[in-house]
Amino acid sequence: MPLIALQGVRGGVGTTSLCAGLGWALTALGERVLLIDGSPVSQLGVHFNLPAQQESGWMQALCDDEAWQHAALRYPNGPDLLPHGVLSHQHALTIAHQNETVAAPLLQALPDLQARYQWIIFDLPADPLPWHDLLYPELDGVLCVTQPDANCHLRLNQRHFPARTRFIINQFNANSRLQQDLHQLWMASLTELIPLLIHRDEALAESLMMKQPVGEYRPHALVSEEIITLANWLLLNLDGVRP
Repeated sequence: MPLIALQGVRGGVGTTSLCAGLGWALTALGERVLLIDGSPVSQLGVHFNLPAQQESGWMQALCDDEAWQHAALRYPNGPDLLPHGVLSHQHALTIAHQNETVAAPLLQALPDLQARYQWIIFDLPADPLPWHDLLYPELDGVLCVTQPDANCHLRLNQRHFPARTRFIINQFNANSRLQQDLHQLWMASLTELIPLLIHRDEALAESLMMKQPVGEYRPHALVSEEIITLANWLLLNLDGVRP
C-alpha cells in the first residue's frame, strides 16, 4: 500500500493544510488512510480539532520511552491520525541534531501499518531532520509542495531531493503574471511536476480557523475539488505500488 510524504520546498507553502485535505479526500474516496505528523511544530492535528498545543503524540511518547501506539486518534468520517506531540526543549534538540534512530520503533512498524491502511501519509517539515534519512528509502514517493515565487524557484535549483520526488504547485494565483511564467517554466523544466494546480482559495485558510480539513468544511470549494482531483491522480499513478 502506498507510503508517501508531503514536504514543502520551504515553510509557508501550505504543506500541512494540503496534507490534511488530501487525507480527507482519499478517505472520501473510500480509502483507509493514516496521517502521521512528522513535524516538531505539530500542527497537522489542528486541522482535525486537536488543541494547538497537543502535548501527547507519537514522537513525544518515544522520547519518553512510552508506546507510540497510544497516541493514535480516529477522526469521525475521516482519516486516522498520529499527532507528533509538543516536545520539551531538550527532546527537540535531540531530534534536530543528534539521534536519527529516535523514530525507529515507528518506522519498524510501518509494514504492519501498511497491512491495515491503504495509504500512509507523512507530513514532514521543509528542513529535513536526521530521522528522515531512515524514512526516505521506505517511501513510495515524496510530494514536494511548492509555490510559484522567486524563493521557491531558487530552492528548486539549489536543493537535492530524495528519490521518487514529485512536485505539486500549491496556492496558485492565476492573476499573477509571475506565477503564470514560473508555471510555464516549471512545466518545461521539472520532469516530475504533477500536471495539476492547487489554486489559492480563502476556504483553505478558513478551514484551519474552523479546525477542519477543507474538504469537510467546504466540500464544494475550488480547492476541495482540486484536492479530490489530486487524490484521484495519486490513486491512478501510485496504484502500481499496491501488492
